[in-house]
Amino acid sequence: MSISDPISDMLTRIRNASRAYQEQVTIPGSNLKKSIAEVLKNNGYIKSYEQTGEKKLTLSVSLKYHREQPVIEDLERASKPSCRVYVNSKEIPRVQGGLGIAILSTSKGVMSDKEARQEQVGGEVLCYVW
Repeated sequence: MSISDPISDMLTRIRNASRAYQEQVTIPGSNLKKSIAEVLKNNGYIKSYEQTGEKKLTLSVSLKYHREQPVIEDLERASKPSCRVYVNSKEIPRVQGGLGIAILSTSKGVMSDKEARQEQVGGEVLCYVW
């Protein structure tokens, strides 16, 4: 089966697993998805992730819960294959008044909105997490 938007598929799998209170979710892997998982881990939205397989990569993401509620309330795809969203360093959006993060793909790699503001780089807004 061919997936037209693999990032959206990843976000949907994480969203569905957290709403079903599952401990882990398995996602078909890629380097971009691994970078997104790294940003989620660094910002405290997931416990950990593990990449397995040599030819067919898979990511196993351990979800995080606080007081029996998912830490990730929602994930929203910003830039779609049909409509890309690019911003410069001064236009980076604040998610939920600073309570969430935006994940950007920049020339310096995939990073959160806070890191991109510190580095003063813009790029493609991949998704919003809160």
